[in-house]
Amino acid sequence: MSSSPRPQPMPSGVDVAQVHHDSPGLMLAAAAVGHGVVDVEPLAPRRARRGKRAPVTLFTLSALLALWVLSPIAFTVMRATTFSLADLSDLLFRPLVGELLSNTVLIVVTATFASAVIGTGAAWFVERTRLPGRRFWAVLVAVPLAVPPFISSYAWVSLSLDLQDFTGALLVITCSYYPLVYLPVAAALRGMDPALEESARSLGCGPWAVFLRVIVPQLRPALLGGMLLVALGVLSEFGAFTLLRFRTFTTEIYAEYRTTFDGAGASVFATVLIVICLVLIAAEFRVRGRARYDGTGKGTLRAPVIYELGWRRVPVLGGFIALAAATLGVPLGMILFWLTQHGAAAITPAEVSLSRVFGATIASLGLGAAAAVVATVFAIPLAILLTRYPGRLATLFERAVYLAQGVPGIVVALAVVSLAVRALQPLYQSWELLVLAYALLFLPFALVNVRAALTQAQPRLEETARALGLGWFGTLARVVVPLAGPGLGAAAAMVFISVITELTTTLLLVPIGTHTLATEVWADTSTLAFAAAAPYAALLVGLSLAATWLLIVLFGRSAVLGANV
Repeated sequence: MSSSPRPQPMPSGVDVAQVHHDSPGLMLAAAAVGHGVVDVEPLAPRRARRGKRAPVTLFTLSALLALWVLSPIAFTVMRATTFSLADLSDLLFRPLVGELLSNTVLIVVTATFASAVIGTGAAWFVERTRLPGRRFWAVLVAVPLAVPPFISSYAWVSLSLDLQDFTGALLVITCSYYPLVYLPVAAALRGMDPALEESARSLGCGPWAVFLRVIVPQLRPALLGGMLLVALGVLSEFGAFTLLRFRTFTTEIYAEYRTTFDGAGASVFATVLIVICLVLIAAEFRVRGRARYDGTGKGTLRAPVIYELGWRRVPVLGGFIALAAATLGVPLGMILFWLTQHGAAAITPAEVSLSRVFGATIASLGLGAAAAVVATVFAIPLAILLTRYPGRLATLFERAVYLAQGVPGIVVALAVVSLAVRALQPLYQSWELLVLAYALLFLPFALVNVRAALTQAQPRLEETARALGLGWFGTLARVVVPLAGPGLGAAAAMVFISVITELTTTLLLVPIGTHTLATEVWADTSTLAFAAAAPYAALLVGLSLAATWLLIVLFGRSAVLGANV
């Protein structure tokens, strides 16, 4: 007598797009780590713990965290509603707004599809063909993620001022954001079962038919998740568009803020951006659908099929060289060029003093470290609630936190400025407020890494500690934190990278007299002082690359420890 098969636990190393591809923060964290996969605990233990009630303190902290993240969005919408319908009509139905809308939609659509084509193509050739130097290209193609878009725009604009238009914006943005598609798609290709491809070929399908009818449908979660990240990133981009003189809603919000300080007009434009972000998220969910993409077979996953390139090897290799030259060669080359220019430079630089460079470096390091600690600590209560006491309310809090990642940073920064002026006057123009704004913006990055680390830690060890008399906080400090240490470090490194390369919030909230590496690059490039910006750009890229390397090391160590627990 046959019996129905028992449900199998989800295998370790599931593609992050398959696990939680409707959460932009999770996909971005996996992409920036360069790992592309996270370990997922078996489903049965999660269901067994679903009935346990969370401690009141833990639940309250998580609820307050979600409300704190949503407060800037709610305040922005509330400020926009202070306009009457007539005033809203006069503000929105203008030729300028039509130009901003067309520019924004055009750059979002074109950059998203260009990134999808480049990212998917690069992932296919690296993961599924005998490309010469596959391991080398696998790393090099992902490295541009550590170079901020405004640094890339600085390099390209200093190369040619003719790039200050849509063409230049599309070039720079695509070079900066395509890794967000490449990394999840590459992870999906690595975890794909080759049996489906073999079956298709045995039925007479050619290489293109196999790719379009078998492989692409399985890539849909990863591909759509990556495209959503690119679209949201382009929609919220400010620094690159400002330097490239390409007007979008983000640049106009900043201009409106500088013209009418704490004005409601900027909140109206910010509300339009929020609506566009929500439309993008809903569209991605609609297109992706509710289909399941996880495997149901048993046994060990076999190695994927590797295809020969043949005569295509030379043009494909040439394409990878051209991509590396555009994404890394030009930024690093132009930074090196301007570092060697002095008074005889074509564009006369402003005077650069070692003390100013040192001060900007210390400010960036200090703000990045402080925000990393605050965001990581804030993420711990919600991560514990999600992993140890899962439920609908915990998921609702998680969605609220991830929603902040879908809202442009300039919207959050503008709301924080208005809140500080109206209700938090002592904190205005302070380091404390800037650090809190950073923590709010990049909390999703910390949450996804902390949650992954806690998922890998065995809850039985915590139960044993509680049985031995340790309280809730004692268990957290003496058991949970040591076990999740590498994951917490990865979370802090992720936030640190984001903070030191962040520009919009820093420009709006940085205390008077404080300069960071990002603001110095922006200020000097805006006045065409490219040589003056070079030291700050070089230090910023160096710090970002070093932090990214540390992040990969910590994430890998976390995965190894999780496998050994």
